[in-house]
Amino acid sequence: MKLRALVVDDEEFARKNLSMLLEEYCPDVEVIGEASRKSEAKAIIESSKPDVVFLDIRMPSGSEGFELLDEIEEKDFLVVFVTAFKDYAIRAFNASAVYYLLKPIDIEELQTAVEKVKDTRRIFSEDPQNYATYYTSLKHLSDSLLRNKPNNRIAIAHTRGLKIVEDDSISHLEASGNCTTIYFKDGTRYLDTRTLKTYEMILNPGKFFRVHKSHIINMELLSEYLNEDGHFAVLKGGLRIPVARNRVAEFVKTLKQNA
Repeated sequence: MKLRALVVDDEEFARKNLSMLLEEYCPDVEVIGEASRKSEAKAIIESSKPDVVFLDIRMPSGSEGFELLDEIEEKDFLVVFVTAFKDYAIRAFNASAVYYLLKPIDIEELQTAVEKVKDTRRIFSEDPQNYATYYTSLKHLSDSLLRNKPNNRIAIAHTRGLKIVEDDSISHLEASGNCTTIYFKDGTRYLDTRTLKTYEMILNPGKFFRVHKSHIINMELLSEYLNEDGHFAVLKGGLRIPVARNRVAEFVKTLKQNA
């Protein structure tokens, strides 16, 4: 069954271009409508029940897209944000575990987003509570972007859906191939499909440090640094994590600054 998609953008060219790309390169997607305004988009969502909404994040002031999501009562669709934002906004998108496309739209990235939406809908269908968690994550994203307020809550996409955590609860992270295992203070752990590089970008650089190509640690949990028989960051509880030789100088500098 095809994904039923709504395209929302105040610029007609952008709407038509995205609809054309979806129809030509994403055979699993059926574009059921286009909207240029919040009210128009809301009416289509309520009447046609799309599976996914491709939503311009600035239509036109930046708040309309999030206002649209707030005003929909039955939220059972996923969102792919389409944006010209970069830098800080990308960190916010990733921290919320949402899908986004940068303008101008790359065809391969569009196809990847569609595949991720398909996978997520399948997982969410097994537990509808995931949608509630998902929209809580979008609310945090709205606060972060519109108020330019750093967000210390991170949405982790694991095999059963989404989990929202405070970054303070994270002990350390370890690369697992192209995925990341996240370890928490309480001893639990989750496997996220995103890379450690993505988490290096998401996490607060003043609190977290990538000590090795395979490890990021919470500096607030560091108890000591050892340089005998190698270089190691020792976390509270005694866990030793290797520090790469080429990262030692920056690590020691950061350690002194945080002391």
